[in-house]
Amino acid sequence: MRGLEGLGLNRKSLKPFLRWLILGAVLFFLLRTLSTHWGEVAKIRIDARGIACLTIAVGITLFAHIFAGYVWAWILRLLSHPVSGAWGAKTYLTTNLAKYLPGNVWHFYGRIAAATKLGIPVESATLSIFLEPLLMISAGCCFVLIGTGSIAWLQIGITIAILIGIHPRFLNPVLRQVSKLKQSNSMLQLEKYPLVPLLGEMGFLSLRAIGFIVTVLALRPVTWEQIPLLVGSFSWAWLVGLITPGLPGGIGVFEATIVAFLSPSFPSGQILAIIALYRLVNTLAEVLGAGLAVIDDRRSNSKK
Repeated sequence: MRGLEGLGLNRKSLKPFLRWLILGAVLFFLLRTLSTHWGEVAKIRIDARGIACLTIAVGITLFAHIFAGYVWAWILRLLSHPVSGAWGAKTYLTTNLAKYLPGNVWHFYGRIAAATKLGIPVESATLSIFLEPLLMISAGCCFVLIGTGSIAWLQIGITIAILIGIHPRFLNPVLRQVSKLKQSNSMLQLEKYPLVPLLGEMGFLSLRAIGFIVTVLALRPVTWEQIPLLVGSFSWAWLVGLITPGLPGGIGVFEATIVAFLSPSFPSGQILAIIALYRLVNTLAEVLGAGLAVIDDRRSNSKK
């Protein structure tokens, strides 16, 4: 690292370069795969049954995002801020599209701003935003283990570390120390173990996986034996996209991971069509969710 600093580089200046390098490599891989199998993709047609499956997939994915907002509200309640699930869902939906902006942090900023506007201390709002992805990562690791049916010690270790680290006995002393260092009047404290939000994140990921499987059904039949593979592959791709820093919405990483996992079992043309359709399904669900939240908010304000 000293050699890099001598060239006028440091970690902060390297982060944007690294982010674009990862994105470029991923897009190159996807474009190369697409060009190789474009003939297969062009032959794919979606019939009325497929359109019905895609419509159902959009509905399931939309419900998953609404449910995620309720889970975030549960996390705030554990921090002694009893917000309603409806408020959590509307705030989550209206800020969710901001994750596609460069930096992949603006949706978090929007939720913190909305929470502080409601009177929640910024420290508590920030902690809720910190806990949410940790619980999501734990849920993702569990689904990877269940879906693949094999023992992956890295996922087991990460899951155990997070589940122990978020226990009030270990987390609260850290939070008290942080409050002292920042000389904050607001004493952060987790009232009890976040078991309900953890189960909620597992429910959220279950809904997302079901939406993905229904998207696959739009193009081809799925046997019961293939469901664990699809769930495991989706969970891996979603998890890698979540933890890859700086890439808006995990774009590219999610798709590349799906291709890598499903290529041995499904035709490449179908896989490319599936990931394109699922990205469309998820984006439509997020746009619909944001639109419905804005409409509901305006309707509520007009009644006041």
